[in-house]
Amino acid sequence: MPKAILSVHDKTGIVDFAQGLAGLGWTLLASGGTARLLRENHLNVTEVADYTKSPEILGGRVKTLHPAIHGGLLARSTEEDHQQLTSLGWDYIDLVAVNLYPFEATIARKDATDDEIIENIDIGGVTLIRAAAKNHGRVTLVCDPADYGPVLEELEKGEISADTRRILAHKGFTVTARYDNLIAGYLSDNETVDLHLYQVQVLRYGENPHQSAALFSYTAGEGPLGGKLLQGKELSYNNLLDLDAAWRAAVSFDEPSICIVKHLSPCGIAIAEKQLDAYKAAYACDPISAFGGVIAANRPFEAETAYSFGEHFVECIAAPGFNSEAKKILSARKNLRLVEMPGTEIKPDIEFRSVNHGLLRQDIDLGDPGSGSSWKVVSKRKPTDAELKSLHFAMKACQHVKSNAIVFVQGTATVGIGGGQPNRVDCVRIAAARAGDKSKGAVMASDAFFPFPDSIEVAAQAGITAIVQPGGSTRDEEAIQTANGHNIAMVVTGVRHFRH
Repeated sequence: MPKAILSVHDKTGIVDFAQGLAGLGWTLLASGGTARLLRENHLNVTEVADYTKSPEILGGRVKTLHPAIHGGLLARSTEEDHQQLTSLGWDYIDLVAVNLYPFEATIARKDATDDEIIENIDIGGVTLIRAAAKNHGRVTLVCDPADYGPVLEELEKGEISADTRRILAHKGFTVTARYDNLIAGYLSDNETVDLHLYQVQVLRYGENPHQSAALFSYTAGEGPLGGKLLQGKELSYNNLLDLDAAWRAAVSFDEPSICIVKHLSPCGIAIAEKQLDAYKAAYACDPISAFGGVIAANRPFEAETAYSFGEHFVECIAAPGFNSEAKKILSARKNLRLVEMPGTEIKPDIEFRSVNHGLLRQDIDLGDPGSGSSWKVVSKRKPTDAELKSLHFAMKACQHVKSNAIVFVQGTATVGIGGGQPNRVDCVRIAAARAGDKSKGAVMASDAFFPFPDSIEVAAQAGITAIVQPGGSTRDEEAIQTANGHNIAMVVTGVRHFRH
């Protein structure tokens, strides 16, 4: 009769899992708290202390650390090993369900004491994981409640395959490696960062055909960008960068939004009550650049939006779902890649970039107003209600454009975007050129202050009526006076939004 040991801190799903094992004829061992829970649910379970004939000691610090347990886990499938176990009154243990004390959650608490943190360093659980993972040729390790269901399903069909046991062992050593690194980081005088990445796919090439590339995820088993590719060829390196940029912009708005990106630069961002109207407005911002771009929507993609594409060439679309009619329309575009995203949350809340000999880490920019901005009118003329609404949209859109970022906005849609240049006034000129006549009566957002009033002069010539900018330049007064001279309303926010 196969034997399992269950010793879990997070008891999510453990009762159902134990009931499934018992129904398949397994003998159950469990440590103190887990055993009590199983008995409360009318399961026949032997407590570890009774099996080992050795009580839990030191306030629970030692429970499963006993040769009866680890001999049963580490014994190989040989007659010699089995005879040695049985001569001592023990037997094989064939499955371990275990998870660890919440060390990471404990150190994240500001009120956690050193003593509490130390007590949340798991020893027995880590040892169970390592023993089971080492002997995965015979033993099945389940250290993630998400695996309870799949393991039971496989057992119901006969036995756990060698491939599954190996996959679960890999997960176990990944868990303990990360756990140990968190502890090492806590004990270190310097912060350490532990990155565990899981390969999602090998890409055909990187930015260019001569560069090899692959996509990795922070979470095992995730699809590209956490989503699912519904149709089209595999996503390329450049597709993934563009989709990520478009997605971050689209989900920064509460209203139905569309962002179109080409070569990592937004070429149209808009919000509207209807998705179709948002798409039309975003596309109208820069139709030439939008050709062959990627699209992100923060609402399930609708049929009327898909139908409106006409002959317009689109590389990829990311959205939190596609309605059935939209899927049907878009399926005719065989090379169009559709990515169904999991909700609208951006994960994680930090970002890394590689530099020579290391990494840069920073918190993600929450944009405006999440970054604690404080809007203040500094010009003689106050913006109208309509201008103020457009300025709020413009500053949020501006965050997603490469610095020095400038956006021109009519209503709640960009009409001209300039960014990625080494001086700000050139970005104003680019935005004005792309907007054309639509710049007349538009508002403008800048991701950083104006070092000189020349950008205000160019904006005034283009027909801009209101400007929002962070402020903070030694020449702020010159910029304000220039705005006043052209009857332009100006608002400063106090928060910069560079994106390099």
